[in-house]
Amino acid sequence: MMTQKKNKLTIGIEAQRIFRKKKHGMDIVAIQLIKSLQKIDTTNTYYIFVNPDEDPSAIQETENFKIIELPKSSYPVWEQKHLKQAAITYKLDVLHCTSNTAPTSCPVPLVLTLHDIIYMEKINLFSGTWYQRIGNLYRRWNVPKVVKKSHTIFTVSHFEKKKIDAFFHFKDEQVKVTYNGVAPHFQPQSPEDIKKKVQSLGLPNEYLLFLGNTDPKKNLPGVLKALKILDTQGNFPYDLVMPDFGEDELSKTLESIQASHLRSRIHLTGYIPNADLPYVYSGAKLFLYPSLRESFGLPILEAMACGCPVITSNTSSMPEVADDAAIIIDPFKPEEIASAVNKILADEDYKQSLIQKGFERTPLFSFDKSASIILGSYQEAANSKK
Repeated sequence: MMTQKKNKLTIGIEAQRIFRKKKHGMDIVAIQLIKSLQKIDTTNTYYIFVNPDEDPSAIQETENFKIIELPKSSYPVWEQKHLKQAAITYKLDVLHCTSNTAPTSCPVPLVLTLHDIIYMEKINLFSGTWYQRIGNLYRRWNVPKVVKKSHTIFTVSHFEKKKIDAFFHFKDEQVKVTYNGVAPHFQPQSPEDIKKKVQSLGLPNEYLLFLGNTDPKKNLPGVLKALKILDTQGNFPYDLVMPDFGEDELSKTLESIQASHLRSRIHLTGYIPNADLPYVYSGAKLFLYPSLRESFGLPILEAMACGCPVITSNTSSMPEVADDAAIIIDPFKPEEIASAVNKILADEDYKQSLIQKGFERTPLFSFDKSASIILGSYQEAANSKK
């Protein structure tokens, strides 16, 4: 006898941090997933659960998508207490937690997006800022519990799927891959608009771009060592722009590699809103993304979509995302990073070929396609409810 399908679902989506002013990877992905679902699903009822914060314009309500601000609190309390209660209060058929963790005793069928399990690797537990360390400890405690209780688990690359399958001893079909995509505003900008935005941000007219943060896996030392090599060779004609990075960390790293003299060639912009990033990518001579470890690498696609040539790593998910549309280097070898910079700056034809390959690469990744797959999982999870 066939299980009766429920025609209309009540779906909850955890999007705790999307209203914060300084949005990062998982926040951006959650916003784009919701926007894609709004395009393809006008039938089911959605409650988007958020923590109150500075930017409530991140997404807009529609007839069937309602934003619910749960009591503002720390991440664990918000998730384990308030989100769990909301699942009961709003009589959800399914709850989708979008950022690795979830209530450990979820009262409804759970769909989980597990972006990565980097925090399960001991080398990463006690690196980074105190905030990052505490977050890693919470994920390390939470994730092994909630993966066992999730009806469906999504992750963002085949590389990460293999990692998750191996770590938790999952069968192949238990974790599904839904790639991230590129938001539609990431596209080449006109020279006039680039110039205005670059000037308003206080950037040089010509520059190299490195988009990282204090997380050790972003490989700031490798980038700075590569620039030191270029400077020694007399091949460092453009300054480096580094959004969302602090002076103390930069100064310490420069000092540690005996390159403090390069400080005047580096521009710290502070946080750049996502809406402004297309201008920054479009204005850059090239984009440096030589991370040591990523689960996806969304900035690779963002840069490509804006017509910016990319240098990225041969590790983890980055070759899967970039393929032959970027220069792939060993991130542990600064000399390879330096050589890649030289190649792009010295060979205009090669640079243009990378840009063209990037334009052809980005449409292969689509939030709409992933949203369609995830929507199907909501129905399956709801049908499993006893």
